[in-house]
Amino acid sequence: MEKSRMTLPTGPDTLCFDKDEFTKEDFDVDHFVSDCRKRVQLEELRDDLELYYKLLKTAMVELINKDYADFVNLSTNLVGMDKALNQLSVPLGQLREEVLSLRSSVSEGIRAVDERMSKQEDIREKKMCVLRLIQVIRSVEKIEKILNSQSSKETHALEVRSPLLTGQILERIATEFNQLQFHAVQSKGLPLLDKVRPRIAGITAMLQRSLEGLLLEGLQTSDVDIIRHCLRTYATIDKTRDAEALVGQVLVKPYMDQVIVEQIVESRPDGLQTMYKKLLEFVPHHCRLLREVTGGAISSEKGNTVPGYDFLVNSVWPEIVRGLEENLPSLYNPGDPDAFHKKYTISMNFLRTFERQCGSQASVKRLRAHPAYHSFNNKWNLPVYFQIRTWSSLQRCWSDAMFLPSLAHRLWRLTLQILARYSVFVNELLLRPISNESAKDIKNPVVTSSKDPSVTQGNSEDQGGGPSESKPAASISSTQLVYVVADLDRLQEQLPELLETIKPKLEMIGFKNFSSVSALADSQLSLSACVPPLSGRIVRDLSESCFSYLKSALEVPRLYRRTNKEVPTTASSYVDSALKPFYQLQSGHKDKLKQALIQQWLEDALSESTQKYCETVSDILHSVRKMEESLKRLKQARKTTSPNPGGPGGGMSDDDKIRLQLALDVEYLGEQIQKLGLQSKDIKSFPALTALVAAAKDQATAEQP
Repeated sequence: MEKSRMTLPTGPDTLCFDKDEFTKEDFDVDHFVSDCRKRVQLEELRDDLELYYKLLKTAMVELINKDYADFVNLSTNLVGMDKALNQLSVPLGQLREEVLSLRSSVSEGIRAVDERMSKQEDIREKKMCVLRLIQVIRSVEKIEKILNSQSSKETHALEVRSPLLTGQILERIATEFNQLQFHAVQSKGLPLLDKVRPRIAGITAMLQRSLEGLLLEGLQTSDVDIIRHCLRTYATIDKTRDAEALVGQVLVKPYMDQVIVEQIVESRPDGLQTMYKKLLEFVPHHCRLLREVTGGAISSEKGNTVPGYDFLVNSVWPEIVRGLEENLPSLYNPGDPDAFHKKYTISMNFLRTFERQCGSQASVKRLRAHPAYHSFNNKWNLPVYFQIRTWSSLQRCWSDAMFLPSLAHRLWRLTLQILARYSVFVNELLLRPISNESAKDIKNPVVTSSKDPSVTQGNSEDQGGGPSESKPAASISSTQLVYVVADLDRLQEQLPELLETIKPKLEMIGFKNFSSVSALADSQLSLSACVPPLSGRIVRDLSESCFSYLKSALEVPRLYRRTNKEVPTTASSYVDSALKPFYQLQSGHKDKLKQALIQQWLEDALSESTQKYCETVSDILHSVRKMEESLKRLKQARKTTSPNPGGPGGGMSDDDKIRLQLALDVEYLGEQIQKLGLQSKDIKSFPALTALVAAAKDQATAEQP
């Protein structure tokens, strides 16, 4: 308000600025100067500001002179003001006390209301807990009452053996059981619930046994009503997968084990087709009622179906795949390419026919997304088959039965193209990351009887060819890389033989300049160049796998620090685990690779992992030494004579136990390296590691009395 009434003196019209700019609330000096510079120079702005400053100064002097009398009489007019202020201070103080008192009363009232509301909320929560527990007890008692009444009726009706609970009774129990489960989850952690839990477990077991028995009875007697009641009850308690698993184990598995028999399949030329035909007959003959009840059949009545089930996808198909893998492992063997082609074609036709039995597109999508479906497709080693056919095609092109002199130049180009494509294929494998191998991949490689060089055994990531779109592989296992190296080795050995087969054919057409045939040697060099990077990938994977166990040495201090464990006498178990991949490589591939190459891989991988292990052990010993020095300084500061924490009776200290354990681990590692056929001195960093732990061991034993 002061600013709004303030009037500044008017200046000459020649000023480069507006005087009202100074009275604005958002007046900014920088903005004012910047705005004025757009119109005049800084020197002119300065002159105008000085001129207006003089005007302001003159106006202020005139204002003081005008009200001079008031300024002089100001102190006179304030006489008696102190007395007036003192008179106001008393009522103002009283008013202040009243306001503070009222404020305190209001605060206490608010606090009391908050406390009461908090108590009411606590009471409400406890009340809800009590109500939930009451509901749990009521549900348990109600279910037990139904079970007991039904059991007594059945005992009077049949003294020898009580039949299973009827479907209607089970549905009542399931509905009550759902409420019981809901309230039990809400009451989790309450002591009373723990007392009731055994009774709930008994009800659950009884309900599950009754449902299983009732479902089996319905399937055996072909009673649609029983099956419908039973499946509806499973759905009510959210156990549809249990019903599908039960059907798979009890109904599907025995049939599959009876039909999928390797001896019967191999005894007849059409044995595989006959087996698949019987497998397809299972659905219409044994799953008709289940499909009608669950809406999987065309004749199903929409109103009486029980949704949420897909027995073909979740019960039948997994058991088919399991039976084929366990009872017919030769089905996926690519060693004989002609037999493999026949089996694969028949199997894919079977798969397409099975998909048509699913009854709906949604069911087919669920089937194609099922892990068993992918497992079935991935079992077919299509790259292996391709490689076998490739080498066979090379040999057949130049055989007397197929060679035509007029096509020699085309056959020669085809040979070079195939070898170049194989080299590109190997280089593409190098771009894939190495995946973690399962024990199953290591223990059960695909066995092949083929002697062709391009037979890559083991499961391949690049699978496909099924009715659905195959997903591109993102990784490759180190075992597969080993097989690729073995293929390259054999291929290079047989390329000279192929050249000797080609030369006579070229001589037949008058070709004499065999220096141009060096293109085949170039192809051989290209294939040879693929071996070092493959070996590097294999060595790196072996090293990483080995060190993933060797770094467990970091746990040694924790095992002995303040645990009063006995003095170590044997090496840690992680050493054996670390060397397991090396033994598997040496024993599993000795008949596929040259021993010198395997030994070189082992030596390089051990050198890399041992170097990291040496750094780890060095860090551990350094940490132990620092800890020991800290304890000694602490002991000196406290002027005590207590030894470093060790075993009872003043035995070996914890730090010395750690040193001794590491020494035992390294010594055992050296022994295992010798068993692998390697010299420990050839392993880089191992001599330094040995010296490191030897010094630590000497220190540990030297401190003992």
